Amino acid sequence: MPSRRTVFLAVALCDVAMMVLAIGINLVPTFLTTLAGDLGGAAELTKEQLGRIGAFTFAGLVAGILVAGPLADRLGGRAFAIAGNVLVAAGLIVLATAPTYEVILAGSFVMGLGAGALDMVLSPIVSALQPERRTVSMNLLHSFYCTGAVLTILTVAVALRAGLGWRPAAWGLVPLPLVIAVGFAFTPLPPLVEPGQVRVRARSLVRERFFLVTLVAIFLGGATELAMQYWLAAYAEQTLGYSRWVGGMALLGFSLAMAVGRLAIALLPHRVGPIALMLGCCAASAGLFVVASFAPWNAVALAACVLAGLTGSCLWPSTLAVAADRYPHGGATMFAMLAAAGNLGGILMPWATGLIADASNLRWGLVTAALCPALMIVALLWMRRHGARK
Repeated sequence: MPSRRTVFLAVALCDVAMMVLAIGINLVPTFLTTLAGDLGGAAELTKEQLGRIGAFTFAGLVAGILVAGPLADRLGGRAFAIAGNVLVAAGLIVLATAPTYEVILAGSFVMGLGAGALDMVLSPIVSALQPERRTVSMNLLHSFYCTGAVLTILTVAVALRAGLGWRPAAWGLVPLPLVIAVGFAFTPLPPLVEPGQVRVRARSLVRERFFLVTLVAIFLGGATELAMQYWLAAYAEQTLGYSRWVGGMALLGFSLAMAVGRLAIALLPHRVGPIALMLGCCAASAGLFVVASFAPWNAVALAACVLAGLTGSCLWPSTLAVAADRYPHGGATMFAMLAAAGNLGGILMPWATGLIADASNLRWGLVTAALCPALMIVALLWMRRHGARK
């Protein structure tokens, strides 16, 4: 067993690395409208083109997860934690120097690859370090994703407010992943599957109906979270009529609400079981998406957008915890499959929202995403009937 000091250092490093993952996912949404004008010329980029950037990010993320996941069980998590941070830094540099829309797509894909490696490896490392408190540790780890999102939003907002533009903001974020990569090189990390234990194989997992429904649940949870996160700033500016600064601060509020929700679950783990908690949050999220889309008062609509961060905060990490409790020897491969499914939701919904917005408007684009938490309720009820901890 590693010492308490080693566990503390390794968990802390994973927590900060989760902030790097958040940079890779949240950077572009904070300056979507600026990007549309800077690279699209007089006609600006279409909403489908803006949504495609997010799709490239999440395509890279899923590729990183699926490539690195099976290898991490054999090679350990250290190499992939280092590589993930280095790739995020490389993607930031490509974005900061990108002259065209196509290069933005390439930089987004590289950042996604790095974020995917981190998304794949951080959860199983923390699960191996703290097996006795998985729901707590998963929500606490993922609360640092929200902290990273806040850091990203503030960096871009301050840069835009000061007239520096989004490129210096991207440069300013480069040092963090490089420092964390160095930290992983020198910090002891546990094996992702304990010696002597038999890891559950992927082909065995995909034959389990419970696991397949869990994949569907995390897909819908990821879609719920990321549809609002990706489009919130643009929706506040283009549909609700707020300034760019207010749009950025609304996205900041969304991320803070997610952090509060995950920290609250980490501090109060035994009050409500994970399935009951997620059922309530899914119902609330669906309602908030409808209010955000069609409330007659813009302030109420914006507040609903922000509160969707609170209600959606537990869906991803709590689904991971339910799966880890059901399959404690699933290893990195299991987490990779879950993360890939969740991030496929991140590919589908931002892009689908943009397509629907081009056909009608962003209100209809966002309200379509309310189907995701509504359908997740069905999956969670099935999981509860088939043995998940209520």
